[in-house]
Formats: sequence, structure tokens, C-alpha cells
Amino acid sequence: MTHTDISRRTAPPVTEPPRASVTAPERRSARRGWSPRRRRDFLIFLAFAAPNLLLIAVFTYLPLLNNIYYSTLDWTLGSPDAAVVGLGNYVTFFTSDDAPRVLGTTAVFMLFTVGGSMALGLLVALALNTKARGTTFARAAVFAPYVLSGVGVGLVWLFIFDPGYGVLSWIFRSFGAKSPEWINDPQLALVMVIVVYVWKNLGYCAVVFLAGLQSLPTEVMEAASLDGANGVRRFLSISLPLLSPTTFFLLITTMLSSLQAFDLIRIMTPLGNGTSTLIYEAYLQAFGAYNRAGYSAAISVVLFAILLVVTVLQLRFVEKKVHYA
Repeated sequence: MTHTDISRRTAPPVTEPPRASVTAPERRSARRGWSPRRRRDFLIFLAFAAPNLLLIAVFTYLPLLNNIYYSTLDWTLGSPDAAVVGLGNYVTFFTSDDAPRVLGTTAVFMLFTVGGSMALGLLVALALNTKARGTTFARAAVFAPYVLSGVGVGLVWLFIFDPGYGVLSWIFRSFGAKSPEWINDPQLALVMVIVVYVWKNLGYCAVVFLAGLQSLPTEVMEAASLDGANGVRRFLSISLPLLSPTTFFLLITTMLSSLQAFDLIRIMTPLGNGTSTLIYEAYLQAFGAYNRAGYSAAISVVLFAILLVVTVLQLRFVEKKVHYA
């Protein structure tokens, strides 16, 4: 008898560890993919998320549905009676002379405010992305207008642009020229509001771009510098493509914010003289001289549809050009 045979006879038999007993309800829950642990995790998630979801439903989606319903009514604000007109308010808006003017003003305002804020914000971020003395104070000073009240900013800049006693009027008179009618001229009024809006939101874009610049990999920039690439070449070929996630984020947020800009327009041009965007036209129709609440609700729904389409198009097409790696 060999040593192998003896070891086989003397070795204890290998037994499997005892399996935990599983009850029938647990087996049925496991088959359905709803185990007690998953049920407990779901209840914990529901306890944390349900209050927020309830607040969003009550204060966001419920008013949205009510506004869509009001847009189908011929209703004067404050009147107890309203007539159902279906899509009549929408037909009235798109067939009126106001639609091209309001939609065109909205497009021009969005294009220049978004483009101006992002372009100037990127240039300011590049200037602040240094270790020179005073950059901390400069960053705070650039970002400060963004957190200021839009009403206060509008009042200060209204004093600056006033053609009679404003600061710009005094500068023009000191050179023997007449100050432009910033407030009374519809085209200049739109330019005035765009300039103030870009100035106020410039700091937000600059700070976000600055965070993106500081998160770029330094080894890539150093390798490009060793290969002989100058600063402009490194920015265009490396920094700018790597900033695409930041640019995409700013494009969405600034565009949505621009389409909903109200406070500066309300303070600087109360009558909407050449500055009536969709949201301000809805305000004028509901709370101005017309009190057309149903018509105003229809304009608000059009604005919501534009916001939704713009966001979906950006997520569908623009995001494909974003490099996250």
C-alpha cells in the first residue's frame, strides 16, 4: 500500500458548509428582485427624497399645469368669469404683429448676453489664472456683481445711462457731444440692457471658467511647452478642448438664465421700449394696461416650450462635442 492510498483513507471527508435556511417569502421576494434589504433601502431613499419631490411637484409642476390650463382661457385678471378658447390665445399671439418683434428681441438678447458673458468671462478667467499679487481680491471683485440685487444694479446703471443727468451724459458733454437717448431709443435701450446684463453675469462665467482652467492637467501643458507650443497654441489646441465640459455647462445655464431675465429689464425699461422679451411681454400683458391673464399665460407656455427645446437640442447635439476624458 502506497503512501497516497493511506492518505486517501485517513483524510476526513470534505463536507459543504451548511446553507442558510431561506424562507418561502424571502425566496419569492428574491425571485421578484425585491429583497428585504432593497425594500429597506427604497424606504430610506423615499424618506429623504419624498419631501423634495413633493415641494417640486407643488411649487413647480402644479403651477406649470395650471398655467397651461389658463392659457386656454379668455380671462381678464381679477375677473370671476373666463371663457374657454382652446388654442385661441396661441393663434392670436403668433398671428399678431407682436410675435416677430418679441421673438426677435428675445433671440437678440439671448445671443449677445450669452456670447458676451462667456467670451469675456473666459478672457477674465485667463487673466485671473495667475499667481500674481492681488488676484484673490480681483476674483472677488469680478464675482461681486453677480450676487448683487438686479434691482439695485439696474437703478445704478440707469443713473449712469440717463441722457439728462447721468454719468455718461456728463462725459459726452465734456467732449462737446450730445448724449444718446439710451432710454427713449428702442435700439439703444436694448443695447443698454444687454451691456448691464453682461456686466452683471460676467463674474459667474469667469469663476466657472477659472475653476475649469485650474483643473486642467499640468503635465499635458508642460509636455506641449517642451514640444515648442506657444501660449496661444496651447490654449487653442489643449486648454479650449479640455474646457468643453465647462463650456457646455455654462452654455446651458447662461442661456436659460438669459431667457428668464426680468429684473434688469423691469427696472431700466419699465414700458418695455424695445426690450420686450417673452418673459417681459408676458408680464406686461398680465399686469400692465391689458390685464390679459389668459393671453399672458399662453406667452409663458411658449417661453417654456422654447426653454425645453433649447435644452433638449443642447443635450442631444452639443454634448456630443464635449470631451470628458
